[in-house]
Amino acid sequence: KIFMSDFIQPYNNDRSVGLLSTPINTSTATRTFLSNLPLYRKGLSPLLRGLEVGMAHGYFLVGPFIKLGPLRNSEYATIIGFISATGLILILTLAMIIYGFVTYQNEQKLKNDPRLQETILFTRNDWNQFTSGFFIGSTGGAGFVFILLRFIF
Repeated sequence: KIFMSDFIQPYNNDRSVGLLSTPINTSTATRTFLSNLPLYRKGLSPLLRGLEVGMAHGYFLVGPFIKLGPLRNSEYATIIGFISATGLILILTLAMIIYGFVTYQNEQKLKNDPRLQETILFTRNDWNQFTSGFFIGSTGGAGFVFILLRFIF
């Protein structure tokens, strides 16, 4: 008979840690997938990280506005979906700017924190580059979808 306790154990056999090791979160496939995400991939600048994250988000933000928006049955659905997605991208970028301003007010404290030494974006400049890349990438991704839907399909 197989029990769940055979598969789920405390992380590193330490019961005081509030994390359980499961076949999902400790598998090699999961670790490989997560290490290949742009935020954790080694060798990328913060601008390129933001660009890649932004392209993915801009690409999928247009569709729901086109298919579920109030003008979905009109001839203007594509352009309105693109404008709506661009508006949401502006709101998200503004939220990222505010987050960066609040989080990185005391950079020296963040740099000296040993828990954050593995963190990639721990300076205000890095976060600003990431935010700029996100804005450029997401508007580019939304524009790419608009061009595809408007002129090709």
